[in-house]
Amino acid sequence: MPIAYYITHPQVRIDAKIPVPEWGLSDIGRARAVAMLDQPWVGSIGRIVSSAERKAVETAEILAKHLHLEVEVRERMHENDRSATGFLPPPEFEAVADEFFARPHDSIRGWERAIDAQQRIMDEVDAVLGTGLTGNLAFIGHGGVGTLLLLLLDSRQISRVADQPAGGGNYFAFDIGARRILHAWRPIDDRAPDHVI
Repeated sequence: MPIAYYITHPQVRIDAKIPVPEWGLSDIGRARAVAMLDQPWVGSIGRIVSSAERKAVETAEILAKHLHLEVEVRERMHENDRSATGFLPPPEFEAVADEFFARPHDSIRGWERAIDAQQRIMDEVDAVLGTGLTGNLAFIGHGGVGTLLLLLLDSRQISRVADQPAGGGNYFAFDIGARRILHAWRPIDDRAPDHVI
């Protein structure tokens, strides 16, 4: 049973003067990505596919160096497009994110609609999985579209109830053949035993 792991980048260095897609990992985020390498499931990964955003690529490169793999970058795996607002202070961002998940058919303050972001990330995952896989792989991406993907694979309505824990640096796993969730979000640096949801 080949497994796909959807991994979100951990903490980033926030800089309101730099476009969000260009933010890199913070020292804490980088340390957590390195700690992920001790996870028992990491060694099974034979392919790494990443969003093109800097924070995702940096996370993917840490994993790829450890596993002696190349990073495949897919531009359309980016986070939901929030360029209409750019950086928002955390309380304002959380309020807009709440609306994004609560009203998936609407563009909230010019953001990409949740239903469109969900279809885009599913299309990207399907494109990768349609290339004749033989083993486990990792998708490195973002919490918003990752949550939308998890919900779709789990046949659930769009809502924020399944959002990843704050701070990023989480992962979920799904059975590639059955397109079935094996477990929901877990911290990348948590050595909890495997179990299904």
